[in-house]
Amino acid sequence: MTDKCISAQEALRKYFGYDTFRPYQAEIIEAVQEGHDCLVLMPTGGGKSICFQIPALINQGLVVVVSPLLALMKDQVDALLENGIQAAALNSIQSEDEELVIKMKARQGDIRLLYISPERLLSELDYLLPSLDISLFAIDEAHCISQWGHDFRPEYNKLSVLKERFPTVPMMALTATADKLTRNDIITQLGLDSPRIFISSFDRPNLSLHVIGGYNKKQKLAAIYSFIQRHARQSGIIYCLSRSNTEMVAQELSQLGITTEVYHAGLSAQQREKAQAAFLNDEVQVVCATIAFGMGIDKSNVRWVIHYNMPKSIECYYQEIGRAGRDGMPSDTLLFYSLGDVVMLSKFARESGQSQMNMEKLHRMQEYAESPICRRRILLNYFGEEVEKDCGNCDICKNPPQRFDGSVLVQKALSACIRTGESITVQVLIDILRGSHKAEILEKGYDRIKTFGAGEDLSFRQWQGYLLQMMQLGYFELLYNEGNRIKVTPSGWKVLRGEQIAMLTFVSNELITERKDKKKGKKTVDTPMVERSPDERLFDSLSMLRSRLAAEEGKPAYIIFTDKVLQELVIHKPVSLFDFARISGIGVAKVSKYGKEFVGLLRKELGLKREKGDTYAETLMLLMQNYSIEEIASARDLKPVTVYSHIAWLIKEKKFTEWHRFLTVYEIEAVAGALKNVNYTGELKPIYEALNEEIDYGKIRLAIAVLELENE
Repeated sequence: MTDKCISAQEALRKYFGYDTFRPYQAEIIEAVQEGHDCLVLMPTGGGKSICFQIPALINQGLVVVVSPLLALMKDQVDALLENGIQAAALNSIQSEDEELVIKMKARQGDIRLLYISPERLLSELDYLLPSLDISLFAIDEAHCISQWGHDFRPEYNKLSVLKERFPTVPMMALTATADKLTRNDIITQLGLDSPRIFISSFDRPNLSLHVIGGYNKKQKLAAIYSFIQRHARQSGIIYCLSRSNTEMVAQELSQLGITTEVYHAGLSAQQREKAQAAFLNDEVQVVCATIAFGMGIDKSNVRWVIHYNMPKSIECYYQEIGRAGRDGMPSDTLLFYSLGDVVMLSKFARESGQSQMNMEKLHRMQEYAESPICRRRILLNYFGEEVEKDCGNCDICKNPPQRFDGSVLVQKALSACIRTGESITVQVLIDILRGSHKAEILEKGYDRIKTFGAGEDLSFRQWQGYLLQMMQLGYFELLYNEGNRIKVTPSGWKVLRGEQIAMLTFVSNELITERKDKKKGKKTVDTPMVERSPDERLFDSLSMLRSRLAAEEGKPAYIIFTDKVLQELVIHKPVSLFDFARISGIGVAKVSKYGKEFVGLLRKELGLKREKGDTYAETLMLLMQNYSIEEIASARDLKPVTVYSHIAWLIKEKKFTEWHRFLTVYEIEAVAGALKNVNYTGELKPIYEALNEEIDYGKIRLAIAVLELENE
């Protein structure tokens, strides 16, 4: 369905249910309308898709969207169809007949947006694309084109051919994460012509940021159990660096009764698809995954993301935490960080083809994890965005670290390193300081050095936390190419000699621990019985209705309504379709499709009976959104004659005054003349015949309503 002469603002309200654009969206749409190329940087959940979906609705021609993953295409197409927008995707899993139908519709102008992978697009350069009336190319996940980007894909490299073959068609490149180097590379690689560059704020204030350093495997798992306990019934993702860790964490959670799936590149395509579908459809609460999972996830109600290991760069970290809270509702992130992560990631970085750049990115990630200042300020600063105050929604802001003179601790640690000939790793150093009698310590005589047991008053976790700080402060370095042995730096020697004070941040020894079932010996997670408020119970009821409808239609629940929309329903409690239609995020198609059931549930929960005249209200609401009579009939599954009778009633009740949209003055005068010549008793057929069957029954009904209103 294409709207002619509809404005961007009207399309936003009608199809997406929003009254106002987010920052830069209107300007980006205007730039496209003027024929400019655009580079759009917006955070995940920031509204990038609207920037090319609105032009598809208000312009003639087709918008071709290049997207890297089948799952992402399917998600977006499903969401568009749910909003009453004709969209389709060409992919490798379709039959030839399905492909032919989509191509035919695209050529005939019956599809507004066509999603396609870069490989498929290149194969259609000489056949399908030249036969289409293309108004815009939108390159989603555009950072994939750059070798400086965190998710480089070689097939994206060939998309520059689009500018050569379609020089007059504007192009929009969109990404959520790209530093300055990557941005410039995107422009060059795609051949964008003097593009308008729009960089939205990278701030996601709804995401809380929390980092825990120095936990071992047991401690991490205990903290994860406790974290999930606080997020009962909420979906989340746990990212791990290795496949083995994803399987280990998933197994531990499953033993606790937490529904969990595993996702990594070692699984078959069928297994990965099954895991992803289960997560999207809320059949499992948690996915334990490597970084292979997520780009194709458009799930808006992911409420938390945990990183079991530190990511290799801030770009990766930012993109992965961005999968939480896409609907704008409060969501939590937790990052575990250890020296072991630094060692492993440093090895990967040094062995990569771009070792210098990757090491630099890793160092910036370390700085974020170890910083004693507001984490959001560091994150935003990385993307070139300055903020004037702390965020108040990270662990540093909520619990400012306590600093103290840690010179003695540094001297103990570095002295032990020197006395072993700077030949030991961090693990061995901690064992020496804590007075461990492991075989390795005894065999090498480390139990006889002066600093053996000098730090036995501190836990392993505390020593690991302090050593992380010492490394970050530059008191020692790890020689990654020499077995990760510790080497004291000149700054470290100054502290050793008492020439410099070392200020450290206090590391707590408090740990979150799990309880063991005494009878069965199994780990368990206690779920406290908390009385839910009436609004929370109402949210649950709305969520159950959404889940039922989603199951009946075979689609993820968030495609029907996001959690944020459900929250708006709880806050405003609309008990009529008029009020329901005014809820932010609910467009006309969804009012027509789901309004009755949700309003009915709300009225039932609030103890109200069904309001008379709702069917007229629904027709009026669609009229106000500029739907035609045929579109109203289709959307409401009514016959056009019924819609005409609704409009006639609305005219007589003075609720609808724009009758001129469907009637001319000539038609009204003709009906008025016919009424004088026939004995009108409510039957329309005599009037129809008196007009020589030139004006149809529906218009006659409307004309009579207008005339009766005028007579009053």
